[in-house]
Amino acid sequence: MEKRIRTQEINWAGNITFSTDQVYYPKTLEEVQQVVTACESLKALGSKHSFNTIADNTSNQISLKYMNKVVLLNKESNTVTVEAGARYGEFVSYLHEEGYALPNLASLPHITVVGACSTATHGSGINNGNLSTSVSAIEFVNAAGEVVAMSRQADGEQFYGLVVNLGALGVITKITLDVIPTFDMKQVVYRNLPMAVLKDSFDKIQAMGYSVSLFTNWTNKNINEVWIKSLTDKNDASVPAPELFGAIQATENLHPVEDQSAENVTEQRGVPGAWFDRLPHFKMGFQPSVGAELQSEYFVSIEHAYEAMMAIEQLHERISPHLFISEIRTIDADNLWMSPGYKQRNVAFHFTWKQNIEAVMALLPLIEQQLAPFNPRPHWGKLFTMSGQDLQSRYEKLGDFKQLIQKHDPIGKFGNDFLDLLY
Repeated sequence: MEKRIRTQEINWAGNITFSTDQVYYPKTLEEVQQVVTACESLKALGSKHSFNTIADNTSNQISLKYMNKVVLLNKESNTVTVEAGARYGEFVSYLHEEGYALPNLASLPHITVVGACSTATHGSGINNGNLSTSVSAIEFVNAAGEVVAMSRQADGEQFYGLVVNLGALGVITKITLDVIPTFDMKQVVYRNLPMAVLKDSFDKIQAMGYSVSLFTNWTNKNINEVWIKSLTDKNDASVPAPELFGAIQATENLHPVEDQSAENVTEQRGVPGAWFDRLPHFKMGFQPSVGAELQSEYFVSIEHAYEAMMAIEQLHERISPHLFISEIRTIDADNLWMSPGYKQRNVAFHFTWKQNIEAVMALLPLIEQQLAPFNPRPHWGKLFTMSGQDLQSRYEKLGDFKQLIQKHDPIGKFGNDFLDLLY
C-alpha cells in the first residue's frame, strides 16, 4: 500500500490545503481496514472537489483513487456496483453500451460517485432527485475496522440516514446505484431571458425539459442563458422553437460563461446524443468549468423560487464583480435524512466565484441574510457561513443521524471541525 509523506493534498480549486501530509492509498478492502484500525483520526478523500473543509483532518487521510473499478452490473436487479474511487465519467459509457443509464448526472462527470452521493450533489430536473437518490446499497468500514453492508431493501429507514453521510460514519468502499434503460437526449440553449418572465413562468420553464438550467451574472435582471436538456430518440425530427418567452435560440455552442471557449462543453443546438454526453455541462476529457474558482450554493423550497431570486438580485452590484456565473436549477424532493432535498422540492442558487476568498467570504453572509426568510440549506461541499445553530434547525432528522454516527463511530474517529457544526 502506498503512503505519501511529502506534502499536504490540495483540493480541486486550490483554496484548501489539507492539514495533514499523512495520506494512505489502499488498493484492497483489507488495506482499508488496516488503515482505519491503525488511525485514531481519519478522513476520506474523494475527487477533492469540495470547496470547504468537510474532508479535512489534522492527522490522517485516506484516498481510494486506486479502487475505482466497476464491480458488478446486475441486470436482474437493475443496479451497478462500483468501488469508492470510481468517477462518473469513467464508467457511464460502459453502462450505455450495456443498455443502461443513470437517471441523472451532475454538471461535471469528473467527480467520484461516493463523494457526490455523500454530500447530496445533484444534477437538474424538476422531477429528478439528487444523485444520492439512486443509491440502493453501500459497503463501508466503520471505526472499529468492521465491514458493514447496508441496503435500501434490507435496512429501510436507517439506510436513508446513511446515504448522505458527510463522511461521518466510516470509509465507504463500494456503492450500488439503480440503473434504468439507456436513453438519448438533446440540449438547446436560449439567450437573454428577462427575469420578470420567471415570476409567472418559472415552473413552466423548468418543466420544459428533463433537465433545465438558468445561467445569470445578476446584471440587468437578465438570465444570460437557458439550457434545456430533453429526451429524444433517433426518429425525432422536431425542430426546437426559435424563441422562448422572448429569449432567442443560440446557433452555436456556448459556455455558461459566455466569454469562455465552448470547446469543453457538451454538444448543444438540438443535436441528439447519449444521456452521458448531454446531462453534464462539461465533457469528461477537458478541464471542467473555468479553472481557478470558488463555489457556493443554497437550496430553497421551490415555492419561493422567484421571490428568493429577486432577494438575491438586490445584491447584484455587490455580487457581479466577483462572479463568473450563477446557475439556477431545480431538484425533486427525497427522503434522505441529511439531504437538502429532504421532503422538499428545491430551487438551487449556485455561485461560481472568481478566486478572491476574502471578497467571497464577505459576500456569503449578505446572500444568506437575503435568503434567511426562506430557510435556505447550503450545499454540504461548498462555501457557506451559516451557523451551526441555523444548520441544525434545518434538518429534522439530525438527532437520528447523530445516533447513527454514535453507532458506527462512537469514538469520533471520522469527526472534524466541519462536522462539529452539527453538534
